[in-house]
Amino acid sequence: MARLHEYQGKEILAANGFKIPRGRPAKTAAEAVKAAKELGGEVVIKIQAWTTGRAGIGGVAFAKEPEEARAHAERMLAMKVGQFPVETVLVEEKIAIDREFFLSFAIDDGARAPVIIFSPGGGSGIEERAASTKRIACDVKRGPLDAAVNEAAASCGLSPEHAAQLGDSIRKLFAAARSVEARSLEINPLVLTKDGQFVAADCRLTIDDYAVARHPELKIEIAREFDHPPTELERVAYAVEQSDHRGTFYFAQLATAAAEDSKGLVGFHGAGGGGSMMSMDAIVNAGFTIANFTDTSGNPSASKVYRASRIILAQPDLVGYFGSGSGVASQEQYWSAYGLAKAFWELDLDIPAVIRLGGNTEDRAVDILRRLSKLLRAPVECYRKTDAPAMIAERFAELVASAGGTAWKPRAPRVPKFVRDPAAKMLPVKGGRVWIETAKWPQIRRAVETHSGGLITDRNGAPAVALTSDEFANKDSELLACDVECRLAGVEGFYLELDIPGLDELIGGGR
Repeated sequence: MARLHEYQGKEILAANGFKIPRGRPAKTAAEAVKAAKELGGEVVIKIQAWTTGRAGIGGVAFAKEPEEARAHAERMLAMKVGQFPVETVLVEEKIAIDREFFLSFAIDDGARAPVIIFSPGGGSGIEERAASTKRIACDVKRGPLDAAVNEAAASCGLSPEHAAQLGDSIRKLFAAARSVEARSLEINPLVLTKDGQFVAADCRLTIDDYAVARHPELKIEIAREFDHPPTELERVAYAVEQSDHRGTFYFAQLATAAAEDSKGLVGFHGAGGGGSMMSMDAIVNAGFTIANFTDTSGNPSASKVYRASRIILAQPDLVGYFGSGSGVASQEQYWSAYGLAKAFWELDLDIPAVIRLGGNTEDRAVDILRRLSKLLRAPVECYRKTDAPAMIAERFAELVASAGGTAWKPRAPRVPKFVRDPAAKMLPVKGGRVWIETAKWPQIRRAVETHSGGLITDRNGAPAVALTSDEFANKDSELLACDVECRLAGVEGFYLELDIPGLDELIGGGR
């Protein structure tokens, strides 16, 4: 589910008839001062971060003067929630509250229908007020049933006028949620002000991932649930996923520095949800901090796994690379092995890697990476589905300890020298280019013809494409296999260059 910040959610509420406090977001202390001056009187400043308990971490403060608002904004914009910086604060008028209510829209997966949850008390501790909480069933098209809405509003001891306004708020909540195809929409608290107005004082909103494309007006960058605004690497990774739908690629950054009592920051690469979670537990239990969660599953292309690995290794200060996922994956594991092998060689991996590739063709996958390990400065150890994640996590810890604290520094990929030779043959492919040193064709012919699946054949002693250009351009996995196998054979005469838009700019390199 994609999340929106409080101020974005309130804009949607206002468009559907809710009263919201006057205010606006600020990305700098100067903008916060300007907002406070425009609002006049006492204001509240709130960090815009996807976390609960903001007040408890100093993320909510009141200011009677604009300069006081400046001080709070400067402090908050220097904060981190988890390990990610606060980028925006919301400056709003302080409202005089008489009563608070809890109001929430959600999708009840069991009933396969929307539901509205209402409580006559708002704020923190809603779980403790379960006895007074009401569930209001909703029709998918018509919304909450009138009788249930009226009963909920009447149970609060309000005047008839205020009960009618509360009932109207419950109905408007459904309309607001439906307008953006929300998965959840929570107002906590919905307040009754001392002058008799119902106002949405806070808002949490998530949008169904599959609905994001239908709502460009929301300007959601990534249709996934994060606990922080998308990082640059997450943007790069999401673009990779959107341009190649062969299998799944999910990337989320979790930490930018190791915990104080940790053995170090680890790049994590999983395959399959359940197996990946078990493997994450294993590496955390071994004493490490996970820098990211990555999943390449569902039979991904070799080029997709390669790009995922490159993105993982764009994170600085890693002490190792840990890859482990499902032990019964139906995907052909040797494609993943080829993708990892290419990335490890191009980046001249100098930190330990432990890779568990369980499932179809696991023996072939292990063989590829074991041969590749001989070309690297750091060990790459490979395991099968019969090797438990906890065991390989322990082995990973031993390798990291023996490496003596080496920390990874992101770098641009190395490229074979012959690519710069004007005589090299270049062929366009999906998201990149193939380079062939024709002078070395006799040495690489066997490896290329064996692993390209007939894409490239010999014609009078020279390489020739056996398919149409469109067919050839979409065979990047086979061509990646040729790249790796030629290198493993000790001949640099075949190179697949794959684009990852935005990545080289982030690490300050590129060919």
